[in-house]
Amino acid sequence: MEGIVGRLFHEFAATIMIAILISGFVSLSLTPMLCSRFLRPHTTRHSKLYQVSERIFDLWRDLYAWSLRGVMRHSVVTMLVAAGTLAGTVYLAQQVPRGFIPTVDTGQLGGTTEGPQGISFDKMTELQQQTTDILAKDPNIEAFSSVVGAGGPNQGRYFIRLKSRQERKVSPELVIAGLRPKLEGVPGIRTFLQNPPLVRIGGQNTRSLYQFTLQAGDLETLYDAAGSFEKRLRTLPVLADVNSDLQITSPTLRIDIHRERAAALGVDVEQIENTLNNAYGSRQVSTIYTPVNSYWVILETKPQYQQHPQDLNMLYVRSSSGILVPLREVAEFRPSVGPLAITHLGQQPAVTMSFNLRPGVSLGDAVSQVEALAREALPDTITTSFQGVAAAFQSSLQGMGLLLALAILVIYIVLGILYEDFLHPLTILSGLPSAGLGALAMLMIFHDELNIYSFVGVIMLIGIVKKNAIMMIDFAVEAQRNGSVSPHAAIYEACMVRFRPIMIDHHGCPRRHTAYRLRNGSRWRIPAADGARRGGWSDGLAAFDAVHYTSVLPANGETARKVPQGSRAACNAPSREA
Repeated sequence: MEGIVGRLFHEFAATIMIAILISGFVSLSLTPMLCSRFLRPHTTRHSKLYQVSERIFDLWRDLYAWSLRGVMRHSVVTMLVAAGTLAGTVYLAQQVPRGFIPTVDTGQLGGTTEGPQGISFDKMTELQQQTTDILAKDPNIEAFSSVVGAGGPNQGRYFIRLKSRQERKVSPELVIAGLRPKLEGVPGIRTFLQNPPLVRIGGQNTRSLYQFTLQAGDLETLYDAAGSFEKRLRTLPVLADVNSDLQITSPTLRIDIHRERAAALGVDVEQIENTLNNAYGSRQVSTIYTPVNSYWVILETKPQYQQHPQDLNMLYVRSSSGILVPLREVAEFRPSVGPLAITHLGQQPAVTMSFNLRPGVSLGDAVSQVEALAREALPDTITTSFQGVAAAFQSSLQGMGLLLALAILVIYIVLGILYEDFLHPLTILSGLPSAGLGALAMLMIFHDELNIYSFVGVIMLIGIVKKNAIMMIDFAVEAQRNGSVSPHAAIYEACMVRFRPIMIDHHGCPRRHTAYRLRNGSRWRIPAADGARRGGWSDGLAAFDAVHYTSVLPANGETARKVPQGSRAACNAPSREA
């Protein structure tokens, strides 16, 4: 896989490979040595804690044995439930919300302000000061800095540091949601806040996190379509802070020079340009040096003469004969509007829309609705594409599905080589649908999304389910080969003997993983009560429920399998004894 997703999974694969190598070395060296030192002869005397826990385990195993006998006795119903589990897994896979890299609580926020096109610096400073007063009163903000003019004459920036999580009870998303209506109440300026992602993936420097770009060869068609599309984009309930980089209504003043009249009065075009540059161009004419510093001398008119177009009538141009000629005598002033900038993507003009998500909305739902609106509202001459994080999300949907399919295929090939059969690996892999159903159901119950982290949990889940199936099948094959028992008795005995280690694995692995995610000081853990999207514990959440689901649903799990007489592996076909 390419891009950021490929790099993340490459690191994950390298980590797992190294961990397996270390685990194998420890199992073959340190573990036998420790067993020779710590294991004691078996005794019938045990503590009361052991007796109580063993009695509970025996009840649990007896309940499992009763359910296992029922499953193996009603093989037709078992296969129907297995088919229903597969159908449910496919259905939930289509319904589960999809995300990419979840936002996390880094204790920081970024903000951008936008004033009217053509606004003066002083007026922009005044408006931004009003938003600054609102930020200063918020109890969740510890400090912030404000910059005017960053990114354009009508734009500003905020860099906000939140209080520590011990001092505030809400997530960054809820801090933004609380500030948004207050900032929208300031007339003449728009403020966009966002929780900056841990990983920035390409795209442009926009006011919101996710980007959608429109392109066309004709500027007029592009600008007309972009203006109407932005209005309709604001109506989508899943989006917030919708804006674009389309700024084509900036007030401008067009100066048309009457060349013949200017030549008659002894004024050339260069003299007119120099006069305008001296008046409004902040021209540096000298430098004053002092023992400790230096100062630029800037030539310009006084600020009170820079406010209105009529002030141009007060400018004079010195002619070649030394006479001062009023600028209005050799030029005509016409107010109009024009673009602040014309953006391009590649070789074509482009307009980029950017947006944030409402709390609780997945990126997959937002992308689907934006695409549907674009197909409905935009003409065929407009080409569209997502940029940055949204573009990487779209490519990851196909990439992660292909990765999962390849992982299952590789496992099938390896098991086929191991058991020298084409059908037996399907028996081992038949537990995956029930595990997938449990993982997807848990994500939907907790209003989480299938993102990169939860997908890592799914990959880990494949290994856990496969390992547990192999544990029982190998035992059943060996028992059938050495003891000449029936397939029914062999698989039943294997399930009973392997029940304890499988339950230890089922309950130990996800709890260790979840405890790691919930450790004190973890920046990936966000309280569920905040209503914010949880990120780093999604993989533990998926794996936690999936392994439990496979342990209580024998219809498609390992416990329903039987070993044919003389076979080296298991198969799905029920035996006659059942």
